[in-house]
Amino acid sequence: MEKPPQQNYKDLRVWLHSRELVKEIYVLTQTFPELEKYGLTNQMRRAAVSVPSNISEGSGRQHPKDTIHFLVIARGSLYELETQCYLAFDLAFITQEQLEHIQQKIISSIQLVQGFIRYYRSLG
Repeated sequence: MEKPPQQNYKDLRVWLHSRELVKEIYVLTQTFPELEKYGLTNQMRRAAVSVPSNISEGSGRQHPKDTIHFLVIARGSLYELETQCYLAFDLAFITQEQLEHIQQKIISSIQLVQGFIRYYRSLG
């Protein structure tokens, strides 16, 4: 299995994009009811934070297989976040417009992570 070139994760578009998503989720959840502070608000924030965290952890691994493992976790967190956004909409915590905006960000993040996974799989 070919060893990937060393990359600084801070230069990766996928990591930068996921950081923007975290910020948007934090801003979005600020308006949630106080009662949800330890419920949906916390879960959405944790899922969002998990994405750039796993991308950076995976980028520090020595073997593509290890990197892929962390990228798959990041992708899973994005799907988790997507579901939580739908739940926030169902509970009337966010509007249709807010849901559509954040879903576009999540979808583009999924596409970037998936592209990175494909890249690392091509090394094997």
